[in-house]
Amino acid sequence: MQETKRVSLRWEEGLRFVGGAEAGPTTRIDGDNTSAPGPMLTLLLAAASCSGSDVVLILKKMRIELRDLRIEVTGRRREQEPRRYTAIHFDYHIGGNGLDQAKADRAVSLSVEKYCSVIHSLAPDIAITYAVTLA
Repeated sequence: MQETKRVSLRWEEGLRFVGGAEAGPTTRIDGDNTSAPGPMLTLLLAAASCSGSDVVLILKKMRIELRDLRIEVTGRRREQEPRRYTAIHFDYHIGGNGLDQAKADRAVSLSVEKYCSVIHSLAPDIAITYAVTLA
């Protein structure tokens, strides 16, 4: 059976909205990027947090004691409308006890290439690249 996710978004004022799942936590989105991240930044944050969650779980299965995980994401957008992303690059900075470059690379590649549902929900012509640095 397929899972169905539902959210509700409410306009506040200007280009500011608040939303989330029913009876769950909420988040703010600001189309002006002033009081909260806008929709396009939120998309990058969603992809980063999805992949980050995968990396945390994969490293835990590898018995790595994670100390630090920071993901910087850069999205390149088209000049004309729709100004969608054409390329997204992830820079992973990972630190942990027992972590080496091979394990860090493996965890990230599994997330990006196989598990991250947000990345795999993006248009297939968006170029996805990544780099991994031990912290």
